[in-house]
Amino acid sequence: MSTSPAAPATDGTPETEEHVLVVGEALIDVVHRADGSVDEHPGGSLANVALTLGRLGRDARLATWLGEDARGEVVRAWLDDSAVTLTPGSTEAGSTSVATAHLDAHGAATYEFDLEWRVPAGTAAGHGTLAVHTGSIAAVLEPGASGVRALVAAARATATITYDPNARPALMGDPADARTRIETLVALADVVKVSDEDLTWLAPGTDPADVARTWLTLGPALVVVTYGGEGALAITATGEQRVTAPRVEVVDTVGAGDSFMGALLDGLWDAGLLGADRRDTLRAIDPDTLTTLLERCAAVAAVTVSRAGANPPRRAELASA
Repeated sequence: MSTSPAAPATDGTPETEEHVLVVGEALIDVVHRADGSVDEHPGGSLANVALTLGRLGRDARLATWLGEDARGEVVRAWLDDSAVTLTPGSTEAGSTSVATAHLDAHGAATYEFDLEWRVPAGTAAGHGTLAVHTGSIAAVLEPGASGVRALVAAARATATITYDPNARPALMGDPADARTRIETLVALADVVKVSDEDLTWLAPGTDPADVARTWLTLGPALVVVTYGGEGALAITATGEQRVTAPRVEVVDTVGAGDSFMGALLDGLWDAGLLGADRRDTLRAIDPDTLTTLLERCAAVAAVTVSRAGANPPRRAELASA
């Protein structure tokens, strides 16, 4: 899948090169901090995942919906700096979307959105696509959400499907309705990563781990629940693994879950567990491999929260840390 003229420069990687196709929003985050300061920087849940993969040295292709405007240029340059390739048609939006984040005294964010989402025409898993990742706004906001579901259903024949609901209550409406839509994607996914906060919103009064166990019965091989600074829980058909998170001074939590997700894809790739032909092997993942994988994901997320904005580490930084 080659880059269109409007997309960031590519290194000539052929379509058959192994890669992850990430499908979803890239936008500008306008961040209002607790001290009254305001700044703008590029972001978007799916863009953050692609960025994390690129910084970890992976071939990440992002199918998104950007405008040919000043903010879109900022996003494109940001992605290009981390070797993320935009797929054809990703810059055909009328304008670049904006998410306004309000951070509390602990760095936790709530969001407001001004955006439009569509899947670029012709987007599909091709030769070399090991995994298709989607989630968040892209999987629930029409008209793009229907395209995402169709793409994922078709891609299952050849690729691992990974999904992070990354709930946005301001956009998703009633939690019960949102859960129904989300569980349609859960049933199509091989790997689901979800935060305890998302599960608490989707199923109030229910232990997040119990919701995750129910989701496992819908079809995934692996469901991972993140608990912020308390670590993560992985649930498979053969057992459950918990890991703790490194203790760091938190600047803000923007992009933490997305960097965890990018690291999860990277780790599954390292372990040879991506691709539809690896589905049975993924279901039988051994506890030691899973624990090592989760610990590395937690380490990546810890670096991200230790600095402002969605700023995941590069592979060299992670090694030195």
